[in-house]
Amino acid sequence: MVWFETILVSLTLLSGLIWLIDRQVFAKRRAAIAAAGGDAREPVLVDYARSFFPILALVLGLRSFVAEPFRIPSSSMMPTLLIGDFILVNKFAYGLRLPITNRKFLDIGEPQRGDVVVFRPPMRPNEDWIKRVIGLPGDTIGYHDHKVSINGTVLPYHVDGIYTGVGQGAGETGDMLLTEALPGRPHQVLEREFSLAEGEWTVPAGHYFVMGDNRGNSEDSRFWGFLPEANLRGKAFMIWMNFDASAPRWVDFSRIGDRIP
Repeated sequence: MVWFETILVSLTLLSGLIWLIDRQVFAKRRAAIAAAGGDAREPVLVDYARSFFPILALVLGLRSFVAEPFRIPSSSMMPTLLIGDFILVNKFAYGLRLPITNRKFLDIGEPQRGDVVVFRPPMRPNEDWIKRVIGLPGDTIGYHDHKVSINGTVLPYHVDGIYTGVGQGAGETGDMLLTEALPGRPHQVLEREFSLAEGEWTVPAGHYFVMGDNRGNSEDSRFWGFLPEANLRGKAFMIWMNFDASAPRWVDFSRIGDRIP
């Protein structure tokens, strides 16, 4: 949400600037007036700026460089993530980036195969999306007959049964629930009778191939191409709440603390 970042950065800078100017200029004048016995009350605007700047700066720092909350808006990552899940995103896993511009200024790490990442899609740079990294730079990814292949090797699959969705995810009921043995990161996926966007793709340098775990209902790299490294926002690592107004339970406390596979 670029608009929220823009507002937060603007308020932080404005309150800090007001506080700094007052401290360096006007506070000294008020002190002189007070020493002379005059009225030297602090303006309300300065009082607000001094009070809110540390809070805004702390929130901005945590959200930009440590962890950011994110709400799952669609079914594209079911069954791993449900509509209404609130997750935490590690903002330093792939390097520290400036707010608003998302420009990296400190390189720390790179996505690994199987990571669930939040990013800004190339065709919608003002939105935050979430998918799983399937292909790394240089990989050739195939998707045929409901199965993913990496560099010519088809991933093993185990049939877990028929999926039953709840709440806003009830529309996925009846899909096949499978465990996909992604190397080092096995996870469950949903498949439908028909396969979407079959083909093969070779991932260029500086890019990634991402897919949703709900293979029959995910707008991902099969449709719009590769994810540039510069568009990464962070790594999803924990579910801390679920809020789905159409589900029997609005807050699913059983999922709090779940790690994202």
